[in-house]
Order: sequence, then C-alpha cells, then structure tokens
Amino acid sequence: MNENKIFLEGLSFFAFHGLHDEEAKLGQRFIIDLTCWADFEKATVSDDYEDTICYGTLAKTVEDVVTNSRFNLLERLAGAICDAVFAMDARISKITVKVNKPSAPVPVHTGGFGVEVTRARPTANS
Repeated sequence: MNENKIFLEGLSFFAFHGLHDEEAKLGQRFIIDLTCWADFEKATVSDDYEDTICYGTLAKTVEDVVTNSRFNLLERLAGAICDAVFAMDARISKITVKVNKPSAPVPVHTGGFGVEVTRARPTANS
C-alpha cells in the first residue's frame, strides 16, 4: 500500500480552551496544522475526486472539534481532533496534529506554545 500525505496548515479558530477561568470566558485564537497519511495513490492517476480525501471536510471536522468543545489541555484537544479525523474517513491510517496557542497566558513573549500529537489508526486488537 502506498502512503501519501494530505496536510492543512495554519487553520485558525477562536475558541475557549485552557485551564484558567479567563480563557473560558474570553477565549483566544488557536492555530492547527494537520497531516493525514492515506493511500490515495489511485487519485494520482484517475484525477477523480472520489479517489481522494476532501480538504474541506477535513478542515470542517477540525473546526467542529475546536469550536464546539472545551478542554483544559491542548493535549486533549489534539487527541479529540485525531479521534474525529479517524472517524471521518476510514482510509486515513495516521495523523499528526499540531495545536498552537499563540496567546497563552504566560509572562514571556513568544510566538506561541503548543503540542504535537501523532497517532496511528487503532487496530481491532488495540
């Protein structure tokens, strides 16, 4: 089986994740990068939409998790995104999701804090 990647970079959403009460009340911006491994080799020959994975559906899936849920930890948010993307399309075998919180409430100027999670699709034996 061939393994190819589809990636979405710099998806930006306003949401309410974080440990602090202010984060739940005020919200802030989150930047998401997503890479999905899948066998869509057939699309490289057929040029048929049905043979690939829709970028728009991937982006909407991420948006739904980020904007319709609330988590204390970025790690949990990243895990929830992985779960939702695996549920979206059975052809996806592995996912890397990077969650960046550019306005984290810390006393240091930074481009952001974040996490990166990589997961392989769970097998029936896992």
